[in-house]
Amino acid sequence: MKRVPILILAALLGGCATTYDITLMPRDSGKLYAGILEDVGKSEGRVSVTLENRTYNGTWVQVTSDRATGYVSGGVGYGGRRGWGGWGMGGGFVSVDNPEGSLATALLQSADGQGLRCEFRGSYGTGGGRCRDDSGREYDVQLRAKATT
Repeated sequence: MKRVPILILAALLGGCATTYDITLMPRDSGKLYAGILEDVGKSEGRVSVTLENRTYNGTWVQVTSDRATGYVSGGVGYGGRRGWGGWGMGGGFVSVDNPEGSLATALLQSADGQGLRCEFRGSYGTGGGRCRDDSGREYDVQLRAKATT
């Protein structure tokens, strides 16, 4: 029964490919821009954003996770038939959510060599962040998992 959390965690982290819609708004105007972020299930993926008539393509990597999992041991408690009268050492796998969500960084480049650097933060299919282009223009970002049909 202790293997169930491990198998669930492996399925969540290892085999799911998800695509996210990216919406960007520059800090100096209300215009909206769009992009796509692909999560290939290995804490990395591809990202593409179009600003005005320039498309930036690149990759993102996860820097910190949205949850931590580990084995906890050393507690003493009633364990059924263990030890004297059923008392014994306890332990098991636990998972703790990071309240700030995961953090990922992305480096993108346009065909003419211009750069866009982004940081994304989020969990459970949504998130946000910021991007900055080579000219110093900053963009606020929203991420949403695409609906699957």
